[in-house]
Amino acid sequence: MIIAIDGPSGAGKSTVSKAVAQRLGFASLDTGAMYRAVAWRALQDGVSLDDGAALGAVARTHEIAFAVPKGPGLPQRVSIGSADVTDAIRTAAIDRAVSSVSSHPEVREALTRQQQRIGRSGNYVVEGRDIGTVVFPDAEVKVFLTASDEERARRRVEQNRQRGIGSIDLAEVLEDLKQRDDRDSSRSAAPLRAAGDALIVDSSEMPADEVVDQICAMAQGAAAC
Repeated sequence: MIIAIDGPSGAGKSTVSKAVAQRLGFASLDTGAMYRAVAWRALQDGVSLDDGAALGAVARTHEIAFAVPKGPGLPQRVSIGSADVTDAIRTAAIDRAVSSVSSHPEVREALTRQQQRIGRSGNYVVEGRDIGTVVFPDAEVKVFLTASDEERARRRVEQNRQRGIGSIDLAEVLEDLKQRDDRDSSRSAAPLRAAGDALIVDSSEMPADEVVDQICAMAQGAAAC
């Protein structure tokens, strides 16, 4: 089974996806981390963020992998090639670069193939921006998770503060989120939008546990069909 969770940055996708996966015994796949890893590699190699062909080559030739360290509470690790980029891809610079990188059809095509290969290997909760519309349009469960701009910015600031990475200036983070929303929603390749058959969940004032309950109930209902 595939559970597709789409939505804008800061809506709580990562928190909810991991909790749903843990409760149901599914694996989780953070596709946004894959685009971030490509953006990081491109910046490291001096690849222009406007060069779709070159960025597509980065996405095709560098393997992106996920690993879950042994031990309770340890975060999922992300690597591209031999480089562990778990922390490096969560900086403000990558926040600004990733929308440009992900707008190129060459990058999306390369990473979509990787995502489909991984997801078809078992039961997955897959989070991103085009999972229910492009990557897994036949997913058994589709959710579009959103929240108000202000709440998403507040959550991102708190996340950055806890990690010690990225801006903790609320106005700056809010402006970055709005700009990214505009880029993600207006790009020609797989724009950010809710699938027609997705459940739209506004988590602005909803505890994460309640969102998880809803999604797990949907999954259990789908499995019974």
